[in-house]
Amino acid sequence: MEIRRASESDFEAMWPIFQAVIAPGDTYYFYPTDTRQDAYAYWFGPGIPSYVVEDDEHVVGMYRFVPNQRGLGSHVANASFMDSPAVRHKGIGKAMVQHCLVEARKAGYLAMQFNLVISTNKWAIALYEDLRFFFVGTLPRAFNHQKLGYVDAYVMYRFLDDIET
Repeated sequence: MEIRRASESDFEAMWPIFQAVIAPGDTYYFYPTDTRQDAYAYWFGPGIPSYVVEDDEHVVGMYRFVPNQRGLGSHVANASFMDSPAVRHKGIGKAMVQHCLVEARKAGYLAMQFNLVISTNKWAIALYEDLRFFFVGTLPRAFNHQKLGYVDAYVMYRFLDDIET
């Protein structure tokens, strides 16, 4: 497994992963009908560092990070992670988050904040807690889960001062 900076040529492999992750409407705020152009802009917009995970020379996951806020809040990062359903629960998600924390720290961020961790996404919550994120708050019925209706979402946070670069 290799994690490297994404290039625009990787988008052909990233697009099906994006579609597969958002199609169920259970973990991301994107509409399942969001377009290829929407996805491209999300991953390759100006100033967005995006990374891909390759396994056997195939892209199987991706992540990106950006400032959580502009200006005086820009020292806190925000990140997004997507992996192919075919490789779930094989350690790729954890490797991506760990890599992201290092890259965010290298980029000068002091903390990482996730604004919308869906309460029904137990796997992600367990992973983030294992990596020392803590709950900041609950957003009641903040996500319209496509099967369960309105469910809570969490804000999770982690300082990066212990991350070795």
